Amino acid sequence: MKNWRNHLGLLLPLLAVGALAIWPVITDNISNRESAFTILKAIALASSLNILLGYTGYVSFGHIVFYGFGGYVGLYFVNEQGWSIWAGMLVGGISSGVLAFLLGKAILRLRGAYFALATIGVNEAMKALVNNLDIFGGPIGMTLNFSVYKAYGGAAKALGMAFYIMAGLAFAALIISHIVRTSKFGLGLQAIRENEDAAEVMGVVAPDAKTWAYVLSAIVPGMVGVLFFFKNGNVEPHVAFPLHASIELLVMVMLGGQGTVLGPILGAFAYQGMRGYFVTSDFFKDIQLSVSGVLLLLIVLFIPAGAIGWLRQRFPALRRVLA
Repeated sequence: MKNWRNHLGLLLPLLAVGALAIWPVITDNISNRESAFTILKAIALASSLNILLGYTGYVSFGHIVFYGFGGYVGLYFVNEQGWSIWAGMLVGGISSGVLAFLLGKAILRLRGAYFALATIGVNEAMKALVNNLDIFGGPIGMTLNFSVYKAYGGAAKALGMAFYIMAGLAFAALIISHIVRTSKFGLGLQAIRENEDAAEVMGVVAPDAKTWAYVLSAIVPGMVGVLFFFKNGNVEPHVAFPLHASIELLVMVMLGGQGTVLGPILGAFAYQGMRGYFVTSDFFKDIQLSVSGVLLLLIVLFIPAGAIGWLRQRFPALRRVLA
């Protein structure tokens, strides 16, 4: 019974993503499918960031580096070596995980603002590196050979397939996040978030725990990057490593509620809805990133626990459901 109750908090997030996944099928509308794809992508990325930000308290302004690096590596093998999208996603996720492991051993020794600044540097350094690698097309990037889509029944069917794969990645990100949150490993991460020095005194090996949390948070973004660039048919450095995307992910996680499984979903829905309005508004379209920055500041000042945290504090009976 206790184990069943521990997993109750995963039910609502899975239902929310499931409803989003079947919405385009019910409506039979391509526009709805593209909108749902964007939200599912945001959910997968935000839920992955939550493993680091929500459970360890480490703020990363460069989390998008794993999306870009994994995407580049996976698309290279799909386009140049003839690998399937499944194999490309696998190698993209593994590559991002390896990168996170190597980076984690170095920059996770830093704390607070020093770590946050280091992650910005990592993202910009990776963008510059890829920009100068001929194997990845340099500043021009890579364009997918159209014949690649023939193996999937043509471009139109490949786009439909990409949607369902993205839904699967969103489910995977939620399940990983929930498993981490409810495990002994996750309790160690949350102890680090509350007081890292005290956690080490209690027996948590903080450097190793933080590194493996960083690795887990990087794998799904690497796979998402491969799938997104496969769907788009090309990738360029400025598209693969946009710093503003990392800031938007931070807003999503903190808006919904960091350290919860449902929070990044709620944050992704809310932020993508606001972003859709901003980009189509004559007044807001040129200052949408400034609005994101202001929104992040307001969240930190007034609702640091996010929407889910606020609801759990105000209605204690919801704490088990809103996990």
